[in-house]
Amino acid sequence: MLVGYARTSTIDQQAGLEAQVRDLKAAGCEKLFCEQVSSVDVVAREQLALALDFVREGDVLIVTKLDRLARSVSHLLQITQTLEEKGVGLRIQNMGMDTSTPNGRLMLTLLGGIAQWEREVMLERQREGIAKAKAEGKYKGRRPTIKPEEVRALKAQGVRPADIARTLGIGRASVYRALADDH
Repeated sequence: MLVGYARTSTIDQQAGLEAQVRDLKAAGCEKLFCEQVSSVDVVAREQLALALDFVREGDVLIVTKLDRLARSVSHLLQITQTLEEKGVGLRIQNMGMDTSTPNGRLMLTLLGGIAQWEREVMLERQREGIAKAKAEGKYKGRRPTIKPEEVRALKAQGVRPADIARTLGIGRASVYRALADDH
């Protein structure tokens, strides 16, 4: 059975997820696991865990790109070992890679290392750019996602912090931070 896994980092990337699903269906995937969650948030990658649990000997797990599957070389090797132990192949569409061959496994490891290096270099440049912008007084961070006055108004009405968070679509910690700013 061909099993597809699609992931985008945020819910704002709906078109990217739809494109992955389209490509996986075109590849013949009979079962799809999809999620919109950051690759670094391993705990929240429930659909990946379900996909890895679902696949059986002889199946092939297909992803459109390597970075949709793993966050680092060690994570990639962990996933491929799990698949290998179950007798499951892995295909990465944009690379034309299939781990059912020795060459495919070698290329996966090499390209996984390059992908991790590329990401680390990008993050390093990003940190340098932010530090420079802060030093020049140009970096303000992202816009606030909460309005403290709304939090305080709901709290004044006797609404519990968890309910305030749910009502405003924010985290409970944000509610407490907004309330702490009063003191």
